[in-house]
Amino acid sequence: MVGGFDIFALVLIVLAIIIVISAVKTVPQGFNYTIERFGRYTRTLGPGLHFIVPLVDRIGRKLNMMERVLNVPSQEVITKDNATVTADGVTFFQILDAPLAAYEVNNLENAILNLTMTNIRTVMGSLDLDQLLSQRDEINHRLLTVVDNATEPWGVKVTRIEIKDINPPRDLVDAMARQMKAEREKRASILESEGMRQSDILKAEGQKQAIMLEAEGRKEAAFRDAEAREREAEAEANATKMVSEAVAGGSPQALNYFVAQKYIEALGDLASAPNQKVLMMPIEAASVIGAIGGITDLAKEAFGGGSDGGSSGDGGSRPSGGRGSRSSGGATRASTKTASKSAVPASGSSSGSNGASPWPGN
Repeated sequence: MVGGFDIFALVLIVLAIIIVISAVKTVPQGFNYTIERFGRYTRTLGPGLHFIVPLVDRIGRKLNMMERVLNVPSQEVITKDNATVTADGVTFFQILDAPLAAYEVNNLENAILNLTMTNIRTVMGSLDLDQLLSQRDEINHRLLTVVDNATEPWGVKVTRIEIKDINPPRDLVDAMARQMKAEREKRASILESEGMRQSDILKAEGQKQAIMLEAEGRKEAAFRDAEAREREAEAEANATKMVSEAVAGGSPQALNYFVAQKYIEALGDLASAPNQKVLMMPIEAASVIGAIGGITDLAKEAFGGGSDGGSSGDGGSRPSGGRGSRSSGGATRASTKTASKSAVPASGSSSGSNGASPWPGN
């Protein structure tokens, strides 16, 4: 039969076991426990095995020291230009000082959430809608700076704040789409006008270069033509001078040569006309042949046989009663006709003595 002493001893053993177990504390990795002695904070237990004073010390707060994310719910924000948008985001924070996070603020996550939402309205409300949609990095940086400074006394480090969505009203989105379309059409028109302007400039430059080159060509051609005309005039002056000197020296054949050359050129131009169908020879056409005979006499004189050939030509082929009798008292026209008679071949001298010319029209 168990006595009263045995029961008491058994109770003491059980109490001792309970006290020993309560004195041993194990803290998991990533957590910190605060120890309170009679309700007052004394120390912080890090990860691992620890012993506390039973019945005197107790665990006050169990704090998660890992980085955590906090979702910021959507809220309406009025921008600087009175546009209403809906924005939400996320906040990343980490507890660095467990006692401060445990005893400086009540409900740490709720405090951080409300602080973030308030500063979102403040920062976004100071910007225009266009800035709000295009400057998210600046908004995130400003929010992070403000909220991190506000949570520093709580032993919390806010590592990042990101705005997830900014949703303007539907009518405002449609207006922005129309504005963007108009802006793009404006830019397209400007680019098209700029392209046409550049094309016109290039065309004008090309025309300018073409006109300049054409003017240079005309200038060069005019210079060449003037030089050719000058040389031609010099040649003609020299020829005229030579003819004048020959005539002054008593050689009418040179004058016959000059007149015959011009006469033949005129006949050639008349015969080569594109609309010429019938060529009417003049009555004095036979005088051209006489001029050619004068050229022959001039050539003979030039080569040294003019004196003999001239006397034989005059005595053998010119009839006594023909046109030669009229050439002795005439001027330039008579001398031309005399040269014409002298140019008649010897075979036709008998015809000339009979009074008829071998050429039609005489």
